[in-house]
Amino acid sequence: MTHVIVLGNEKGGSGKSTTAMHLVVALLRSGHKVGAVDLDLRQGSLKRYIENRRKFCEIKGKELLFPVEVDVEPSALDSRAESQAKETENLKSALQSLEGCDFVVIDCPGANTHLSRLAHLHADTIVTPLNDSFVDFDLLARIDPETGRVTGPSLYSEMVWTARKQRAMTGVPGGIDWVVMRNRLSATRARNKKNMGDKLEELSSRIGFRLARGFGDRVIYRELFPIGLTLLDLGGVDSPVRLTTMSHVTARLEIRSLVASLNLPETQKADEADKAAAA
Repeated sequence: MTHVIVLGNEKGGSGKSTTAMHLVVALLRSGHKVGAVDLDLRQGSLKRYIENRRKFCEIKGKELLFPVEVDVEPSALDSRAESQAKETENLKSALQSLEGCDFVVIDCPGANTHLSRLAHLHADTIVTPLNDSFVDFDLLARIDPETGRVTGPSLYSEMVWTARKQRAMTGVPGGIDWVVMRNRLSATRARNKKNMGDKLEELSSRIGFRLARGFGDRVIYRELFPIGLTLLDLGGVDSPVRLTTMSHVTARLEIRSLVASLNLPETQKADEADKAAAA
């Protein structure tokens, strides 16, 4: 059965597309057939990431792993009800075409759209990248400005809760595993970093998500996008680009740690060459 992973966050700039691409490549390197769907129909960062990867292979004469891509067309109908019905059918058809995949990774826009809500309903795993800032924490919950206490869930948290409830009502086996990953963590022991950790731990039990360590604030992630590569493509004997610093090696370990923390089915078939390169 295909396992659907949704990258969701209603705030832009959190690293959804970078995380989605690294998850896609990690799963491909583990021997899985992976589908990719970009629902950010305006920016299309994941789609462009994959396009850059293809161009890199053409220019450099390299062979890299690629997911099965499927486009989901937006509706141009004037009626809101008809438009949503059309987009519902479009996403359903896209997912049906990817039923032969072990995993499907869906990158959602940083906005509350109909397609994004639909994707969350289909999710087996939701991954929410969250920059280590209380500006981004507001995505998950409201905080009393005087006491610092959590006063209630945000609109995005309520959307995830609704998706879980509707999934349970439809009788689909298994629930939705929600993982919040702390992204762009600094290496310093800052007070804000500790306060964020404390609040997230408190909130995780209240609204039902698991915490995972995400990616550090490294320039390498931004440098790889224009050439369509991930850190998992680097460092091996046959890799298109060699790792040059221990920081890059540490970043590879961050990715492997994230994949392991998601507890995805059948991800134990790790690529031996990748293991050796990361050791």
